Amino acid sequence: MEEKLKTNTDKTVGAKIKSWRKKSDLTQDTLAKKSNIPYTTLAKIESNVITNPSLQTITKIAKGLEITLDELIGDL
Repeated sequence: MEEKLKTNTDKTVGAKIKSWRKKSDLTQDTLAKKSNIPYTTLAKIESNVITNPSLQTITKIAKGLEITLDELIGDL
């Protein structure tokens, strides 16, 4: 059975991405490369500088994390 990530800090896209990234034991640089997005974009999303990333970007990050889009943003 898959473990769900639910904490009080998972209220933003950035927080959810960061939680999944840490669970996957990936650095921001590694995830950015796997997701084919700039490192700075990922860092800005995780730190909530970018609060409304495009669906295309979120889809790439989900693929980089090897999870579904629903798993990543389903509870937002």
